Amino acid sequence: MAPSVKPISSPVPDAWYPTLSVFMLAVGLIITASFFIYEATISRKNRSLAKELSTGAVASVFLGFGSLFLLLSSGIYV
Repeated sequence: MAPSVKPISSPVPDAWYPTLSVFMLAVGLIITASFFIYEATISRKNRSLAKELSTGAVASVFLGFGSLFLLLSSGIYV
């Protein structure tokens, strides 16, 4: 006999999608702004590649998941 099949469901409730999208996009934009401020105010000799890469990666993750939840909350299932 075949085992019973569970339907695929989201680990996050559908009602949380709009809140998560706003929160993650806001955090991502704030981190992006801090990245641009860092690049504009620190001289070339004092810049840290590790700080730039880590800040860019964190901002990218937040903006990516924020965009995903924005699409999901608007009914575009990707």
